[in-house]
Amino acid sequence: MKPENHADVNSGKAVQEKAIRHRKPSSSFHDFVDLVEILRRECPWDRKQTHESLKDHLIEEAYEAVDAIERSDKDELSKELGDLLLQVVFHSQMASESRDFKIDDVIWRISEKLIRRHPHIFKDAVAETTDQVSRNWEKIKMAEGRDSVLDGLPVHLPALIRAHRMQEKAANVGFDWGDWKLAFEKVREELHEFEEALVNGNPTMIREEYGDLLFSLVNVSRLLGMQSEEALRAASTKFDRRFRRMERALKNEGKEISNTTLEEMDRHWEEVKKMEKNMDS
Repeated sequence: MKPENHADVNSGKAVQEKAIRHRKPSSSFHDFVDLVEILRRECPWDRKQTHESLKDHLIEEAYEAVDAIERSDKDELSKELGDLLLQVVFHSQMASESRDFKIDDVIWRISEKLIRRHPHIFKDAVAETTDQVSRNWEKIKMAEGRDSVLDGLPVHLPALIRAHRMQEKAANVGFDWGDWKLAFEKVREELHEFEEALVNGNPTMIREEYGDLLFSLVNVSRLLGMQSEEALRAASTKFDRRFRRMERALKNEGKEISNTTLEEMDRHWEEVKKMEKNMDS
């Protein structure tokens, strides 16, 4: 065997280091995967990361992309999708290093699943409406060995999103109110039961009935074609905007909100609401 030439090795390393230092951005997916591999090898922070340490980053990047969508900020969405893509490739690179799977496996598996679950496109099945597609999708998933149509919903999804998705899945197999008016009667029933629990003062029952009331409201929202999570986010954003305007109004009067009476806050709150209504009209 030819002895290793240290001069050649050092020369090769120098060439590689120079190439890294002169690396330019690229729109190639292959180049991006290669870039992440370099970061894992060369950067102390990237080298230290694990699936566990990055799981919150994955969630955060997904929410930042959602935020860009809701603000209709296409430029920001492009950036946030890049951050989300980084998470996918980064996790795949770590898995490749431990010989669990590679990015090629990730792509193959999602491609195979999409083809298998769209027989109306890639085979001879018929599905001409979105409802038919959804029903077929659930049937295919059950045929894959799931025990329940509700399988696959992460427990840690935001509660309103999880409730909405559970109701959608149940509706896909026919378990549904069918009309928001019928679902709203359930809201009235749950509101009455919640009030009874409040009167009785049983903390366990209060929490349970409050949850039932929220779940029934999600049903009405879903049947109206709305997302409860989005509606509540919008309401929270509106409250945030109005509260901050109220704070500024108080500061303009030389007052601190912590030393302001509820009556004064209510007065400014109503003024803010009236101002926003005039701005919208």
